Amino acid sequence: MGEPLRVKDIATALRVTDATVYAEIKSGRLPSYRVGQGRGTIRVSRTVFAQYLAERGIPVAELGVEL
Repeated sequence: MGEPLRVKDIATALRVTDATVYAEIKSGRLPSYRVGQGRGTIRVSRTVFAQYLAERGIPVAELGVEL
């Protein structure tokens, strides 16, 4: 299954800005969770990201990085 993805990982994969990924998370379209104390850091499971891609018809082959 692999390590969960950081916002920066997802932004790089989709070739968008971090702000775009945060907007998708805030809207609820990309489920995420926080780890760590205080504000922590946001993580997205690889399974959830794969589902997000499939729902939008984004082929994995088009990503900027290998998942």
